[in-house]
Amino acid sequence: MTEPHEPRESSPKSEVVESAEPHVGDGRPIGEAAQATSKDAPVEQTGAKAAPKRAAAPKKATAKKTTAKKVTAKKVTAKKTMAKKTTAKKGAPTAGVAGKFVPPAKFPRHAVERALRIPRAIYEQNGGRPATPREAVAFAGGTSLTGAYELEISSSKKYGFLESESGRLALTDRARKAIAPQSENDRLGALRDAVLAAPDISTVYNYYRGENLPDRPFLVNALVDRFNIPSDKVTEFLEIFEESIKSAKLIDETGERPKLIDAGRDDAHKPPAGVAAPRAAVAAGTTCFVMQPFSGALGGYYESIYKPAIEQAGLTAIRADDDIFATGKVIDQIWRGIRGARVLVAELTTKNPNVFYELGLAHALQKPVILISSNQDDVPFDLRHIRVILYDQTDPWWGAKLVDKVADNIRSAISDPEDEIFRLDRGISRSEY
Repeated sequence: MTEPHEPRESSPKSEVVESAEPHVGDGRPIGEAAQATSKDAPVEQTGAKAAPKRAAAPKKATAKKTTAKKVTAKKVTAKKTMAKKTTAKKGAPTAGVAGKFVPPAKFPRHAVERALRIPRAIYEQNGGRPATPREAVAFAGGTSLTGAYELEISSSKKYGFLESESGRLALTDRARKAIAPQSENDRLGALRDAVLAAPDISTVYNYYRGENLPDRPFLVNALVDRFNIPSDKVTEFLEIFEESIKSAKLIDETGERPKLIDAGRDDAHKPPAGVAAPRAAVAAGTTCFVMQPFSGALGGYYESIYKPAIEQAGLTAIRADDDIFATGKVIDQIWRGIRGARVLVAELTTKNPNVFYELGLAHALQKPVILISSNQDDVPFDLRHIRVILYDQTDPWWGAKLVDKVADNIRSAISDPEDEIFRLDRGISRSEY
């Protein structure tokens, strides 16, 4: 039996071969086409010689059918491969932890200083006038508008340095202040505004502002689970995030752990004059239990800090003092107060034993608790992996900032209580990052 050969152009002698190919012109299945060919093919009608020639046609058809299956399988495989590549190019959702799908990364793919390269080239070589993307790339030393330059232009837009204007790239005021500052604070202010405008970067900064950043494994967990950073982009995000906040001087690394500077919170979170602060959408009478020392300066924080913050978040503040729990066994009242609270606040400064006892009850009940301290040393070692609000009493606006920060965290605990619940089984699940 001869090997199957490639189809060739039609001729009177090649019709038999073409009819056995995988795709016949009349649409019949391959087997039927092969049978028809064996009947119609001219053969000598001389007895014994006719039989072998009629038997040869099915063998050739079988070989052709096998070849057709292989060709079809290759085509199907090729189509599936192309479909996968097309899906990847279109930015299909990335699989996260335990089958969780998250959208593609939104953050700028360059640090804030690098994102100024093309805007600076437009400013220096084109007088700051709008330029086409190709012209902008040429100003920056490129020869063509490739994907890498398009990604860099996208990063500049996400930081608010460039904007599209009739098909051209125009510098923003933020870019001009960063490139050619006219006062001492212009450049720093522009970089900070850029960081606060960047998708994902601003979200993570605003969540941890004024606080110590968690240890790297816990921060990685939060980036994937809370902020929906694709797991395969976490390392890249952290490099860009850390470089950008350093450029914008939004991190203090002088202490034991890096702390995000709380830039402008006293202004950014104060409602306009005469306008009430937004309240969380919770049922009337929903309580927030405050665990804190009653004596000394800390005792006064209930009226000046915690109660205003809790009310700003839309809840009713209560604590276990004589004014509220005047009768009955104190421990029973504390238990009911903790159990009935939607969210709790714990002031850890001075390591008060009563506060830690109440905190243990809250954690046992798996209640969301906002931890607060004036210093890191008063936070027990086994609680340092949890987010803690740290306040600096040397800051002249520390009280206003703390009220806003506590209110923000209470709102967050209402919308996502799992993030503030202490769980013994919550380990470091992605320590490899």
